[in-house]
Amino acid sequence: MWTVLAGDQGDSSYHAFLLLSREDSSMVLKTEQEIMELDHSGFTSQYPTVFAGNLGNGKYILQVTPQGVRLLEGVTQLYHIPLDAGLSSIVWCSLSDPYAVMMTADGSLILLEFTLEGAEPKVKISRPQINQGAKVCACCAYRDVSGIFSTEKVAQSNSEVQLQATTPTTPKIKDIVDEDELLYGESSLPFTSVEDTQEQQKPNESIPVKESNVEVVKPTWWCVACRDNGVMEIYTLPDFKLVFLVKNFNMAPRVLVDSGSTSAASSMTGGVGVEDSLPVKEVLLTGLGHNNNRPMLIAFVEQDLLVYEAFTFTEASVEGHLNLRFRKLQHNLLLREKKSKQLKVKQSDATQGTKPKVASLRVFHDVSSYSGVFVCGSYPHWLFVTSRGALRAHPMNIDGAVTCFAPFHNVNCPKGFLYFNKKGELRISVLPTHLSYDAPWPVRKVPLRCTPHFVTYNRESKTYAVVTSLSEQTKMVVKLNTEDHEPEDIDRDARFVYPIIDRFSLQLISPVSWEIIPSTRIEMEDWEHVTTCKNLMLSSQETHTGHKGFICVGTTHVYGEDITCRGRILIFDIIEVVPEPGQPLTKNKFKMLYGKEQKGPVSALTQVNGYLVSAIGQKIYIWNFKDNNDLVGMAFIDTQMYIHSLMSIKNLIIAADLSKSITLLRLQEETKTLAFVSKDPKSLEVYGADFVIDGPQLGFLVSDVDQNLLLLTYQPEALESFGGQRLLQRADINVGSNITSFFRIRARTTGKVGGKDLRQLTCFGTLDGGLGLLLPMTEKTYRRLHMLQTKLVECIPHIAGLNPKAFRLISGKKRALNNPHRNILDGELLNKFSQLGTMERLEVTKKIGTTPAQILDDLMDVERACTHF
Repeated sequence: MWTVLAGDQGDSSYHAFLLLSREDSSMVLKTEQEIMELDHSGFTSQYPTVFAGNLGNGKYILQVTPQGVRLLEGVTQLYHIPLDAGLSSIVWCSLSDPYAVMMTADGSLILLEFTLEGAEPKVKISRPQINQGAKVCACCAYRDVSGIFSTEKVAQSNSEVQLQATTPTTPKIKDIVDEDELLYGESSLPFTSVEDTQEQQKPNESIPVKESNVEVVKPTWWCVACRDNGVMEIYTLPDFKLVFLVKNFNMAPRVLVDSGSTSAASSMTGGVGVEDSLPVKEVLLTGLGHNNNRPMLIAFVEQDLLVYEAFTFTEASVEGHLNLRFRKLQHNLLLREKKSKQLKVKQSDATQGTKPKVASLRVFHDVSSYSGVFVCGSYPHWLFVTSRGALRAHPMNIDGAVTCFAPFHNVNCPKGFLYFNKKGELRISVLPTHLSYDAPWPVRKVPLRCTPHFVTYNRESKTYAVVTSLSEQTKMVVKLNTEDHEPEDIDRDARFVYPIIDRFSLQLISPVSWEIIPSTRIEMEDWEHVTTCKNLMLSSQETHTGHKGFICVGTTHVYGEDITCRGRILIFDIIEVVPEPGQPLTKNKFKMLYGKEQKGPVSALTQVNGYLVSAIGQKIYIWNFKDNNDLVGMAFIDTQMYIHSLMSIKNLIIAADLSKSITLLRLQEETKTLAFVSKDPKSLEVYGADFVIDGPQLGFLVSDVDQNLLLLTYQPEALESFGGQRLLQRADINVGSNITSFFRIRARTTGKVGGKDLRQLTCFGTLDGGLGLLLPMTEKTYRRLHMLQTKLVECIPHIAGLNPKAFRLISGKKRALNNPHRNILDGELLNKFSQLGTMERLEVTKKIGTTPAQILDDLMDVERACTHF
């Protein structure tokens, strides 16, 4: 298990790195070439090391050992100061150039101050006289450049009030940019020229501008110390004057308020009874965001990650103390270990004694232009504060546990990072620059310059087939009584408004470069709309499995109200050809295998057991795709008004109707018949439908026009199902958005695969751009979380006074004859439990007869099962 630090050796021609071993606390200085040829046998135990970092703007290296400190310049040792005179060993060090705060095993602090007298570096070590209260368990040094950390009283003078009153009321260009950015994303001002922008940004000569407005904020240095009794203190550096004190910091309050009592740290006993069980393992105060002007306080309390942001607060502040408070930021990070791992960690902590602590919170700057904090551990995460000001957390579960992390930059790895995984392997990596991390999930925007309708993936060719459309005016119209549907010209005057039609096309996109593959565009006919496009596994003798993926497209000719609609079924195969010179993406082409007009509009397609299923008009047909590239009808069934969605699993088919809900069908391959199994008897305007798979159990998920999500089941033994002819509604919830599409993905599992672990996530997309997940869970976990949800509705304040329980009730234009079943938990509401303080958690869980650890473990299991992105 290794710890790594990357350091730039000033103006030298090479970069040096410090690699530290956690087992034997050894340190070896490695050059860049030696790191590339890293061999674990090259590590020696010359210097037992607790910490190593850069001083003097990266020119010098500070090495902290359990019994002393060393100052290095490159590989040359300048100073060695032993600290073993009556002191316990050093177990922790936090550096903020030119200061370093060290913590010993008995909880005392040591300050190191670095100065340059001429060209000669000097190191001064002192033991600060702080309040001798409880033992210090975590500390951190911080360099503030935001100006928020200030002990001076701020009073608004009359001249400033007069200045604000005489300032012109015209909006500044910066305000307009900020509003544009909040509304539309990237800021752009097409209505202003560069000259206008420069003139508006110039200060008015008639208004006196104070020099303090243009001066650069001078950096200040501070030290954060956390004690065993839950007190958090902030001191000035280097004189160690107490300027901020918070009681019960380990209770995770929503706002950190300065108590103002300097003697409270020594006299306070807490009075809660749980302080000793919630130690502060690590604390970090750092500046994030643009120019590091947003101070963030991040701490590990037991296994909870607390994130606070500082804000200016001048009212009722103690004289000589900081004019600020900290507010708790909401996040859904659950970094808890399993119960078996928790016991091992506690046993290792008990036997660790005075061994050095390893930092889990690593600050980084300019890693692929991002800055933030990397959280090491079993579930590593990136914490970003992006240009838009939001706190973004992204997991990095690609390589398991990460023991240590450091930024890294050279020619071959620009703005990258180093880390060791659990196996002790060193990885030199970069963040993908084509992805944007300023979103809940890493995203990439691919411009198409047209409207996408369907996207489907072909596994054989590893390409995406995309259906797009462009709107354009037309001067043609199809008249009645023309059998061939030949269009006629419309010749009107200049004031006539010509109709607009959508021209659909099918094209291939490569997922390697996300570019449209040249010469693969297939234009549809005039007035032909693509209603469905899927990659279906149909029968084929070209593969050993007997099935092959084909791009199947269903279309409808929309001529108008007077002409009967017709449609086509198009089947394409993606073949490989010799690519054109200089264009390697052109190796894939479309090959049309089938394309004939049908008797009605083709509204939906799917496959079942290698057969093609199509919804044409009011009938559902089963087709057998022959090797001579022809479709042969095998079975059909009459259905409801308009089938717009077909989904299948094995030999079962769900047909979603526009107004008659869903129908469950079954293909009987022996008799080549399509049999009716069951249906929902209620009238329902279905927007989308899919299956819900929970091991051996199967359900049917339906979304309707009223933004409801319904779960139906097939239970022929139930009396109310009339022998299985009716599907029974077992769960429902109001989502608040219209859901139009579903897809399933296997849930992540950590246990043995089998039985209940064969769960699938049902993901859905909404018309307002949202994404959601539906996860089946066991009965025991559901009951416990259901009781928690009931108590959270009563205990936490409602946003804007809106009751979440009433919002999640299903709604409809017509009064239903059955009662709502609910049975679907609100994940957004349950996640607010992790944002509560320690005492609030205890009060809520005590009412439902469980513990906060049990609830957090349940929420963690749900989170782990859904972390695919």
